[in-house]
Amino acid sequence: MDLLSPLVLVMAMLLSGPKIYECARIFTIINSCKETIWPGITPGDNFNGGGFALKSGQSIVFQAPVSWSGRIWGRTGCKFDKNGNGPCQTADCGNTLKCSGSGKTPASLAEFTLSQLDFYDVSLVDGFNLPLAVTPINGKGNCTVAGCDSDLRKNCPSELSVKANGKVIACRSACDVFNTDEYCCRGLYGNPVVCQPTYYSKKFKSACPTAYSYAYDDPTSIFTCSGADYVITFCSARNQPVCTYHDHKLICNNKANGTNPLMGTWWSAMLALLLVANLWFIL
Repeated sequence: MDLLSPLVLVMAMLLSGPKIYECARIFTIINSCKETIWPGITPGDNFNGGGFALKSGQSIVFQAPVSWSGRIWGRTGCKFDKNGNGPCQTADCGNTLKCSGSGKTPASLAEFTLSQLDFYDVSLVDGFNLPLAVTPINGKGNCTVAGCDSDLRKNCPSELSVKANGKVIACRSACDVFNTDEYCCRGLYGNPVVCQPTYYSKKFKSACPTAYSYAYDDPTSIFTCSGADYVITFCSARNQPVCTYHDHKLICNNKANGTNPLMGTWWSAMLALLLVANLWFIL
């Protein structure tokens, strides 16, 4: 894939002809981590086959149909050969660049079900490997920013820690480690009345109040929005300003003022570039 400068791409988008987005959602995936990550996406037909490399400071834009339902996560420490085969330290999806199945736990997950009313969340039920935020833009309804901007690896209980070269690279879920009905919300604990927060899920929830911490953590963890585009950001604050492109305009979220359209002018393009802090777009 070729890389274009942000200014060239933004101006091309602003000056191009009309586009039809009524039957699609725009997904912008941003890597604000200090190292390269390899996002995995299933199903991945609309997302470059389900996997790609994203260097620090880069972003990529996709369109998904309103009927799409799936998950997005980040992989770390990957070593792929020229054929796209190789392992990852965390969230591997079968030693392949393009994922056709879910990532290996532990993995921070962004989950979506798109329809007339979209449902979305960030889940730590399968553990944590990267900070992750989902920001809806230009939508109607609740449209809360979901996610976990805290790095749980720094304070992960030793019994849940995954290490490589002496460094904690991920934090497993209690279900994954202990495999009991209580922690996994199954058997006699397979309903929201009996399955309650545990010591470990409370630690996750305290650090990440708008992310799923255990299976029945629905009331404060799943959100809805209508007609929104979504920005998925790895390793940044949930309220960091972000932008996407919709209906022949750049649309940016603003913590104080909600969402604001930026008109198709040179100044708008420059302002958008400042907001995305020198990110590169990949085509």
